[in-house]
Amino acid sequence: MNVLDSSIANVSIPAIAGDMGVSPAQGTWVITSFGVANAIAVPLTGWLTQRFGPVRLFVASVILFVIASWLCGLAPTIESLIFFRVVQGLVAGPMIPLSQTLLLASYPPAMAGTAMAMWAMTTLVAPVMGPLLGGWITDNISWPWIFYINVPVGLLAAAMAWSIYRTRDPGPRRVPLDSVGLGLLVLWVGALQIMIDKGKELDWFASGQIVLLAVVAVVGFAFFLAWELTEHHPIVNLRLFARRNFTLGTAALALAYGLFFGNVVLLPLWLQQYMGYTATWAGLAMAPVGIFAILLSPVVGKNVSRVDPRKLATVAFVVFALVLWMRSQFNAQSTFATVLLPTLVQGVAMAFFFIPLQAIVFSGLTPDQLPAASGLSNFVRITAGAMGTSIFTTLWEDRAILHHAQLAEQVNPGSVAATQAFAQLGAAGLSPEQAAATVNRLVDQQAYTMAATDLFHLSAVLFLAMIAVVWLTRPRRAAGVGAADAGGAH
Repeated sequence: MNVLDSSIANVSIPAIAGDMGVSPAQGTWVITSFGVANAIAVPLTGWLTQRFGPVRLFVASVILFVIASWLCGLAPTIESLIFFRVVQGLVAGPMIPLSQTLLLASYPPAMAGTAMAMWAMTTLVAPVMGPLLGGWITDNISWPWIFYINVPVGLLAAAMAWSIYRTRDPGPRRVPLDSVGLGLLVLWVGALQIMIDKGKELDWFASGQIVLLAVVAVVGFAFFLAWELTEHHPIVNLRLFARRNFTLGTAALALAYGLFFGNVVLLPLWLQQYMGYTATWAGLAMAPVGIFAILLSPVVGKNVSRVDPRKLATVAFVVFALVLWMRSQFNAQSTFATVLLPTLVQGVAMAFFFIPLQAIVFSGLTPDQLPAASGLSNFVRITAGAMGTSIFTTLWEDRAILHHAQLAEQVNPGSVAATQAFAQLGAAGLSPEQAAATVNRLVDQQAYTMAATDLFHLSAVLFLAMIAVVWLTRPRRAAGVGAADAGGAH
């Protein structure tokens, strides 16, 4: 339910934006607001678990998530929808790490790898089902139902978790909260995200508001670093970054996830706005990613302690680069089958992506460091995903404006092709204004398609470049499948 909610809105953005009377670019705030709030809440999981107990916290997180989902569906304006998505992201923070903690506590260590491979499959099915389900609901019912669907599922999950685990809760403990660290974290992450989201709209650093946000983000981050490194009970244990594997593994995971998520948001937007796809068909074009992901994940999970995780991660990055190179060949005449094929291949990359990279991140850490490491690497990854969305939609618009200007120069009285096109449209009964509007729509379609393929091409190159980062790590062999897989599923 939680992972589904990070992707279910992707194909519904044009419908939500149209309903609320805002641009699709502003509509992407519905995705980024959830991601940023979720990222901020994840590092708090450790403190909250000690303060309230893991079972109580997990059940409360699920119930609050249900309430927030219901409010998202009822939201009358884009501002209220974004606010409720922030609330939804905040209360969802502890859900994923705690589901793993409770699951691992239910199995003997020998079965931990198998349990986590099963767990990883649910997190791979959800991003596949998200666009498909979101598209079908948007086309056939209405977009608020992408949020209402969480209500029965969440209530059932909370009831089941409480009935199985309620006797296992160690109960609450008084533990100090690093409230200054938390305040600084919210301040600099929030300022940075708003700056990236609003930059294009306000013409970047020509705007005083953007300059102010940039200053707040930089100064907030500097104070955050200084405070967390000297605090006895830091909200985020930054000393983990002193470890080579953790730093480089987290960097590779975050950059790759930011690229991946930016592309995942861009593709349905392009298909719906410029290729005439409905939300359902855009969802179908995204769905086959799960086939190979689900088939191969258990195999990768079983072998991650036997095979060098750097080799497995290299497979992921090479396949991602291949997929994005295939997408960079798209044009305005691309068929559904052409769009579908790279998505199918992408499933292979997904299976080799999370588990090996998390094995590198967790390599050499002691069991008591794992919760903090998991929280911190998840925080960096989710933040990168939200920022990837904003950066990609901004670059897409900018490249499209450039291509539109270049293409429009070719539409002039001296161009034979342009003269013939206007003559044909005139012969079909269109007035000169209608003919001009038709040609402009075609130019728009070409410009946005070329802009999308530019970004696909750039992403392919960046994925290949990141292989070098992975090979700078020095993971220890046979770190234990339990620990490796526990990370893998995050």
